[in-house]
Amino acid sequence: MTEPTTRHFSLDEANRTLPLVRRIVADIALEYREWRELVRRYEVVAGGATAEEGESEEQIGLREAIDRVARRVTACVAELDQVGCVLKGFEDGLVDFPGWFEGREVFWCWKLGEPEVVHWHEVDSGYAGRQPVPARVEP
Repeated sequence: MTEPTTRHFSLDEANRTLPLVRRIVADIALEYREWRELVRRYEVVAGGATAEEGESEEQIGLREAIDRVARRVTACVAELDQVGCVLKGFEDGLVDFPGWFEGREVFWCWKLGEPEVVHWHEVDSGYAGRQPVPARVEP
């Protein structure tokens, strides 16, 4: 079995994908908030139940809703995978685009709400290592 090939984006390519990526990530952020609220409600309802009673109708309904939302989130994440970028944060809509900068592999880093990709970080540093993209980046 062969390893999947990682797509590498130039900074311009990453920015050109943003209209699509922005829509997908906005959907993920919205669905994720709904999922979290459903899980919270399920935990509250389940907290008052006993093992002898089993799951109540309300719990079953909430669990089914949680599963539906989780499937929608998973489908959105799969769309991002097809684009070639990687979701790094559900809550804040953080996305990394594999790329090359100054002869080394890096991630172009974008967060929901930012107008374009204006940060990068080393592959092993993550969000904490985000740095501004210099004014001029060679393609």
